[in-house]
Amino acid sequence: MAAPCVVMQELVVKLNKVAESLKLGDFDQNNAVILQNVTKSFREPNCRASAVKAVFQSLLQILSRSFDEIHAFYREDNRRSLDMCLQLTAECFRCQRNACVQCARNQCLMRDLGFIDVTTRILQLLPRLQLVQTDSALEAFRCGIQFLGNLAVGNQDCKDDIWKHTFPDTFLNLLDHSDEKAVAYGSMVLFTCLDGEKVGEMLVIEGGQELAVRLIRLCRKQPELDWAVLIVTQHFLKCAELVEKMYAKLNTQERITLLELITAELGEAGVGTQESAVPVRLAEFLATCFQDKCKVVLTLASDSSAANEEALIVIRLLDILCEMTSDQKKFMFLQSFSELLKTTVELLKEVHLTGKESKNIFTPTHNFSEMETVSHPAVGFKARLIRLIGNLCHNNKENQNKVRELDGIALILDSCSIDGNNPFINQWAVFAIRNVLEQNKQNQEILMAMERRGMADDSALREMGFGVEERDGQLLLKPIKKET
Repeated sequence: MAAPCVVMQELVVKLNKVAESLKLGDFDQNNAVILQNVTKSFREPNCRASAVKAVFQSLLQILSRSFDEIHAFYREDNRRSLDMCLQLTAECFRCQRNACVQCARNQCLMRDLGFIDVTTRILQLLPRLQLVQTDSALEAFRCGIQFLGNLAVGNQDCKDDIWKHTFPDTFLNLLDHSDEKAVAYGSMVLFTCLDGEKVGEMLVIEGGQELAVRLIRLCRKQPELDWAVLIVTQHFLKCAELVEKMYAKLNTQERITLLELITAELGEAGVGTQESAVPVRLAEFLATCFQDKCKVVLTLASDSSAANEEALIVIRLLDILCEMTSDQKKFMFLQSFSELLKTTVELLKEVHLTGKESKNIFTPTHNFSEMETVSHPAVGFKARLIRLIGNLCHNNKENQNKVRELDGIALILDSCSIDGNNPFINQWAVFAIRNVLEQNKQNQEILMAMERRGMADDSALREMGFGVEERDGQLLLKPIKKET
């Protein structure tokens, strides 16, 4: 095997020949083969580590000549020359991509020589070739994005320079491309470059907020694209002001996507010991949104499709508030936030009354065999309202008293029966009552003053094959034989 220095000398000679050949307009297959061999060489760590500046200078000449040829296509419809040029461009990007891997020296060399500027100009130009949507053009486009991704990894100077050349226009174009792989690679580059300072720039520089909005749309369109999700959850959610600006620009479905991502992030933080990235200001904003719009959920009783999407937002906001107040200390300030508890108790009261006025999704059901509403968005909503009330009253006497003053104790107790439209509502009701009564004598006295009026309706239990029998002051659950 030849020594690394000998290999480098050979590569320099070959690349110089390619560069000289391209100056004469000779875009042929032999040049592509030479570049392919260089690409293979850069797969080896020793070769990357021994690369000399002259190699990259020759690659830059080749890349710059390719850019000139692509640009000239607008004036000269030379299809054959362009196809070969695009193949050489793609191979040149592959060489550069491989040379970057775990090699900060090569990254810095290419940055200093001006590779980022030429690469971004090519990436801006390629999608404009409307008449040549060839595999060669797409391959060059993908490889160019991958090169920027590898150039940015672990190198802050490269990240900053790429950002300077690509934000916001190039990133906007990458995320709007029809090719899913190109979009994925573009998302990877954006994620790698982002930090708190750059997210702040997105707030004030024209096009920055639009870029954030496109990421949310991308999350909705391609939910399996991890890079887009990570950008939102690990960067955007840390900036409450950006989320507020985005929220105002999103349509209803896009807002639901954003809220689902927030719920997922809160769930991840709740499982481990790591504190949620969601800032307090964002929690305040979401609580305010819930208070302002929560009554729209009542429209679900009439099954109004026009209001369904707005109601879905309220449901997602409630999910978030339940997660935030589930003993995540960072968000327990919500116990004293504005009128949140009062709003929640009053909404529970309206939902409860709406369910009694006519048969609708808020009406408790005990006939599980005839249920057809399992997929209805309001299933479980009442149970979650009770859960939130219980969370807000945990170790908080002021809120315990407020629930009593709002006649919320009897309201919660009236929701203790099994309800097919609200799975686990009885468990959440018991949990809420426990929190409302804990070390609160006045609330406990209300419960103690209640009269015994016999057993509640056990038709739901009978439907499941069980009966309740009272014996010596105790209730026994027994299986019953179904009539044949």
